[in-house]
Amino acid sequence: MDSFNWLLLSRALRSVGIMFVTISSSLYLSTLGLSPVIIGLVFLGMTGYIAGFSLSLGMLGDRIGYKKSLILGDLVPAIALILLISTRNPVIVIPSAIVTGLGGTAGGARGAFSPGLTALIARNWREDQERVKRMGRLTSVSALAGAGGGILLSFHDYLPFGNVNDFRFLFAVASGLLFASALCILRVEERKGERKGSRFMRKGSLKYVSKIIASNTLSGAGVGLAIPLLPLWFSLRFHASPLVIGAIFTGASLSTSLGSYVATRISGNALRLASLTRIMNGGFLIAMAVSPFLPLAGALYVIRGFNAGVGMPNRTAVNVRGVSEDDFGTASSLQGVATRLSQMSSGASGYLLEESFALPLEIGGVAQTLGGILYYALLKEREERKEERPKTV
Repeated sequence: MDSFNWLLLSRALRSVGIMFVTISSSLYLSTLGLSPVIIGLVFLGMTGYIAGFSLSLGMLGDRIGYKKSLILGDLVPAIALILLISTRNPVIVIPSAIVTGLGGTAGGARGAFSPGLTALIARNWREDQERVKRMGRLTSVSALAGAGGGILLSFHDYLPFGNVNDFRFLFAVASGLLFASALCILRVEERKGERKGSRFMRKGSLKYVSKIIASNTLSGAGVGLAIPLLPLWFSLRFHASPLVIGAIFTGASLSTSLGSYVATRISGNALRLASLTRIMNGGFLIAMAVSPFLPLAGALYVIRGFNAGVGMPNRTAVNVRGVSEDDFGTASSLQGVATRLSQMSSGASGYLLEESFALPLEIGGVAQTLGGILYYALLKEREERKEERPKTV
């Protein structure tokens, strides 16, 4: 099996575990007796922690290699999950949940991304379209495997250990999958490139990244309001069981996988596709907010997954266009940190959820839509210059 296939296997194993933890965290904390407000604050801590963790690993990857940062990105949450299942005491459970760094947005290809992945793809493959194809395959396989996280949650209703212990058993399975993912990364090859010195980032890279950050911040705030507590939203709004919620997120993962596969077959303008799909993601959230029936809301989320799957590989390619090679790790981590920090709006999601079931998705959807518009507005100038550049013969 070649190096890229080992990376695919790693992301597949990681996705099963990480998607289960991501979609079950709010349900588990609710089972322990925490209110939506407190759960929202816990997610705020999660997003804040992983923002710092991601930046640290990205900067470290520029210096020691992105492969090593990927391994650390799997091992740390795997160990934290062991602590999470060791007790029911919230004093230990809450910090452990925060350190897992997994309880973020329950996107269909959530398990594909960890610090160093985008940088590794950018270093190993130079052309935009090749990067889109590689990321498309990674997100497609990851999203397909992520359906296993939804299936694991559905198994919860059939386990014999009791409600809380059923969750703890499945968390143990997730931890084992993350350890296995780290072992697969050992077989991945990384092309040698220029290693970073003491400086933080080149001026050109920083200028380009600042534009990405501006749009990611707005879009991320919307995602933070709408998505982290979405499993709990389905439970409170429609009284959906873990079985049904798991089925919805399984469907979303499968549709995201299909969307990412489709992205590898599309040779259109990457920036336009990335912007349009982000705008549409926001529109789907608004439609879910006003949906009167669970089947309709669930179907809209599944369709949103397909749309997100088309957009993710294209955004990955666009996000590194103006970045120097030795800045790939720091740049991708900075972009992720901006998104993560803005997703600390999840701290307000619980408050909004107690006021109105529609508010988190309505406000979040509007913010993500505006973020997609801003993404195109800030980056179109570079795109236009690229299109105007005369071709050599």
